Amino acid sequence: MATTSFWKSLYLAHLSKPSAGRTVYRAILRLKARKVLELGVGTGQRAARMIEAAARFHAAEEIHYTGIDLFEARKASDGPGVSLKLAHRTLKSKAGKVRLVPGDPFAGLARVANNVGQVDLVVVSARLDQSSLEKAWFYVPRLLHENSIVLVEKTLAGGQIALEPLPRAEIAELAGTPSAGRRAA
Repeated sequence: MATTSFWKSLYLAHLSKPSAGRTVYRAILRLKARKVLELGVGTGQRAARMIEAAARFHAAEEIHYTGIDLFEARKASDGPGVSLKLAHRTLKSKAGKVRLVPGDPFAGLARVANNVGQVDLVVVSARLDQSSLEKAWFYVPRLLHENSIVLVEKTLAGGQIALEPLPRAEIAELAGTPSAGRRAA
């Protein structure tokens, strides 16, 4: 049975700070998502909240979270972050299956893409190495089912952050595939 209250879900979707995160929490609530992939975990705050939002509809053991991040290899220019150990300790108590993968987006997805299975939501941080991310898109279509959503963080003028959905056609183009229906070999 779900453990997160209606009020907590309402707070996450409409009142939480930073406001850019609300897009993610609303997507989780709309999809009743239980499998989430995040490229760029950062401090882990958004990850914990995504799991809390998913708990509105699913028991903790049904929630699967995969996070790919540099963790200890993070440089100051990569923005604030959390250690692998602390992230695992924080998130493991909230979700049934937590997989944290150290590395850049390409190396991380290359290691786990065939084992993650299809996810409901992919969240891509704006603070990722762009050359690694460009290569990582190759793996994304095989992780998606027909209702999956990919949200990409964008830095707007004034330094504000927004999360925007990425259309399937654009995902296929970024992946270098003719269609978004590509599956694992």
